[in-house]
Amino acid sequence: MTMKCREGCGACCIAPSITSPLPGMPQGKPAGVPCVQLDAEFRCKVFGKADRPAFCGGLQPSLEMCGKSRVAALAWLTQLEHATRPSA
Repeated sequence: MTMKCREGCGACCIAPSITSPLPGMPQGKPAGVPCVQLDAEFRCKVFGKADRPAFCGGLQPSLEMCGKSRVAALAWLTQLEHATRPSA
């Protein structure tokens, strides 16, 4: 079963760091910083476009990741970001 993104969420555009260039963010973005392509309704303005980073296209909604709320999704993705951060 394929899940759809929760409207008004945007957690996957905020919580993770993205190291590849994004339209409007040529150096990528740090974790916890909203992507500049996230609109006021928390939707991606480059969804489905060729310049959307592969990382973004590969991140698919799931019950585990999205949880039951936007807050749960942000918490889960933030925890994953910390757990997968390269050691200094």
